[in-house]
Amino acid sequence: MPEVDYSRYPVLVVDDETDILTSIRISYGEEFQILCADGGARGLALLEENDVAVVVADQRMPGMAGVEFLERTMAVRPDLVRIILTGYADIDVLIDAVNTSRIYRYVTKPWDHQELRVTLKRAIETYVLERENARLVEELGRANERLAGENRYWRERDSREHESSGIIGGSARMRDLERMIAKVANAPTTVLVEGETGTGKELVARAIHAQSPRRDKLFVAVNCAALSENLLESELFGHRRGAFTGALSDKKGLFEVAHGGTLFLDEVSETTPALQAKLLRVLQEGEILPVGETRPKKIDVRVVAATNRKLEDEVQAGRFRQDLYYRLRVFPLKVPPLRERLEDVPALARHFADRHAVRLGKRVAGISARAIELLRLHAFPGNVRELENEMERAVLLTEPGEEITAAALSDAFEDLDGNGEPARDDTADAHRARAEAFARSEVQAALDRHRGVRTRAAEELGLTYHGLLKRMRRLGMIE
Repeated sequence: MPEVDYSRYPVLVVDDETDILTSIRISYGEEFQILCADGGARGLALLEENDVAVVVADQRMPGMAGVEFLERTMAVRPDLVRIILTGYADIDVLIDAVNTSRIYRYVTKPWDHQELRVTLKRAIETYVLERENARLVEELGRANERLAGENRYWRERDSREHESSGIIGGSARMRDLERMIAKVANAPTTVLVEGETGTGKELVARAIHAQSPRRDKLFVAVNCAALSENLLESELFGHRRGAFTGALSDKKGLFEVAHGGTLFLDEVSETTPALQAKLLRVLQEGEILPVGETRPKKIDVRVVAATNRKLEDEVQAGRFRQDLYYRLRVFPLKVPPLRERLEDVPALARHFADRHAVRLGKRVAGISARAIELLRLHAFPGNVRELENEMERAVLLTEPGEEITAAALSDAFEDLDGNGEPARDDTADAHRARAEAFARSEVQAALDRHRGVRTRAAEELGLTYHGLLKRMRRLGMIE
C-alpha cells in the first residue's frame, strides 16, 4: 500500500470528559487532524460539516451512549471507520454492537498511548483502502458499461453495414465473390482471403461474419504486420501477470476476446515461423496457451485470414509453414483488383462520396458524368482504397450543394481537352483556391460553434492554440 499522509484524514473524538479530549489532542495532534466533540449531538453535527475518516467514541456518555452514537453515524457517513472506548465492564454490551454498528475495533480504558497511535494509523489506512476499492469498483462499472455500449455499437454498425453481403459492385467477378461468401458463411470453415493491398479483404471477412451464425458475437481484426513477434503473440494469445517485463496484470488475448465470434488475421504471411506453429495449434486443437501460462484454454473462434502475397511462393521459399498454409486455405477467396472490374467504379465512387459527405457534414449533388468517365479510365494501382481517398478529397473540394466535377479530382485524373491541354477549370490555382476556401470555412465554423473562443476551436480542429493562429494567418483570416 502506498505511504499514507495521516494528517490529511480527520479523526473525530467524542467524549463527555473534556480532560480526555484535551489529552488526545495534545498526544496525537501533531500527527493526526483531531476534531473533538463533548457529546453525541455535537459529534453528529461535526460529521455533517467535515469529511471525517475515523471516529473514536466513548461508550459511557450521558444522553447518548457510544454504541447509540455510532449506530446513528451509519446514516450520516456509512464509510467511517468506527472505534469505541470502553471499560472492561462494558465488553458484553459491545458484542452485538460490533456487528450492527460496524465497529472496527474497541479500545479498553486506560489505553496504551502507543497502541492507540497504531490503532488510529491502521484505521486511517483501512479507510483509504476501502475508499480506493470503492473508486475502482465504480470505475470498473463505468468501464464495463462503456464496453457493453461499444460492443452494442459495433454489432449494430456491422448489422447496418452488412445487412446484405456489404459488397458494392454488380460486375460478374463481384457477383461470383458474393455467391462464394454466401456458401461459406454458415460453415465453421477457415477462410483465406487473397488479394492485392486495398482491394477490401477485411470487408469480405466482415461480410462472412455478418452472414454467419456468429453475427451476434464480436468480429475482431488484427494486422499481423503491424506488431513485432513478441507483441503479436501477447496480443493474440494473452499473457499472465509477470510473464515478461512490463506485464503488470493478466491480459486476455484476441482469440479469447473473439470467443464465439470471428478473428480476422490480416497479412498473415508476415508472421514468423514460431508464431505460425502456435497458430497451427489453435486451428488443430481449438485451444490457446497465454504467455506465462501452463494450462491451455479452449476457445471457439472462426478464423478468417488474409494476405496480399502468394502463399504458395512463401511456402516454396521456406518463409511460411506448408501445414499452416493448408489449414488456412480450406476455402480460398480471391478479391479481384479494381482494374479488373472497372464497371464497379461508378457505384463505388458514389458510395464513398455519400459516406464522406455524411461524415464531413456536407451535402453534395452527386458526381458529374465527366468525373465518372475519368475515374473509369484510371488503372487504380491502389485499388478500392485509392478510390475512397480520392472521393474524400473530392468531397472536401466541392462546394456544399454542388456536384463533384472533374476539377475536384487530383492530378492523376487530369481532365484533358481535345488538344491534350488541361481544362480551364482544372488548374493548380483552382485546386488551391478551393482547398483554401474549404479550410477557411472549416476554421470559421469551429470558431462560430465556440463563440469565437480560439482555444476551444483549436481543440475541436485537433490543433494547438498557436497552430490555429498559424493556420488562420496562412489563410488570410488574421494578420
